[in-house]
Amino acid sequence: MSIVWTPKLSVGVDRIDEQHKIWFEKADELFEAGKQKRAKEYIVTMFDFLDDYTKQHFRDEEAYMEEIGYPEIDAQKKAHAAFIESLAKLKKDYNESGGNILLIVNANKMIIDWLTKHITNMDTKIGEYARTLNK
Repeated sequence: MSIVWTPKLSVGVDRIDEQHKIWFEKADELFEAGKQKRAKEYIVTMFDFLDDYTKQHFRDEEAYMEEIGYPEIDAQKKAHAAFIESLAKLKKDYNESGGNILLIVNANKMIIDWLTKHITNMDTKIGEYARTLNK
């Protein structure tokens, strides 16, 4: 179950789409590492990178929403905060389990589901709103 960004997940805002592509690549690297039973330290490093990148992406996305006066920014911020908590819990559970591969599989599913649903249901609206400003 790999994580692949596809054009149908495009928001229509280049800087957001580019970050989403990198996010998908890095998340996929984490899960490939888990499937290949790479060293726990490597997987922890990938979790750390994904955590840092997620927070940076959310900051950038929220700054863009502020910049364009996006009306649903509060709902976005709540969704972002909830995802950061979920990611932190996955990382903690992985560390406490001693590197259980089942946790990587569950993390894979959670992240795929969240990313695709969030982008499809929420982030695409940012692009739609931004396009109304260009008219």
